[in-house]
Amino acid sequence: MTRLRAVSPAILLAMSVLGQPARTEPYLPHGGSYEITARLELPHLERWAVDKAMIVCLTGSRSGDELPIPVVSANHPFAKCTTANLATDGSKLEYDIVCPGRGAARGHASYVLSPDKFSGRVAMVMGAKNMTMTEVQQARLIGECSPGALGSAAARF
Repeated sequence: MTRLRAVSPAILLAMSVLGQPARTEPYLPHGGSYEITARLELPHLERWAVDKAMIVCLTGSRSGDELPIPVVSANHPFAKCTTANLATDGSKLEYDIVCPGRGAARGHASYVLSPDKFSGRVAMVMGAKNMTMTEVQQARLIGECSPGALGSAAARF
C-alpha cells in the first residue's frame, strides 16, 4: 500500500504533463486564406459604421514582431508597427500594437480564436490627435493561400 502511495504522485504528474499540448509559441490563427469582415466604430457614430469584407493570407506563425492579425481598415497608420506584450490564455489572444516615433498611434488587440475562425476587437488611439476608434473583426478560414499571396489582401465591399 505504501508503494502505491509513492507511485501515485509520479503517475499523476506524468498524466498532467502528457495531457497538455506542447506549444513553443502562442496560439495563433492557423495559416491560410481568411475572409475578414471588419467594421470601424467611432465613438458616438455607431450607426454610421459600414462592414467591409476582405480576403487576407495569414501565415499562422510569428515572424519578427509583425502583427499576427492585421488591422484591415483603410488609411490606418499600423503598417510599420510591431507587437508587444503578446499573451494567450486558452483560445484568447491579446497584444499591444506599438508604432515608432513620438506621439505615434498605438492600439490593443483582443481576439477569440478557434481552428477555422476568429473574432476580435482592436482599440486604436491615433497618435497625438488622441482620436480613438475600434475595429471589430469577424473572420473565417476559406482555404489555402494562393502562391505569392502571403501578406497580400484583396478587398471586397
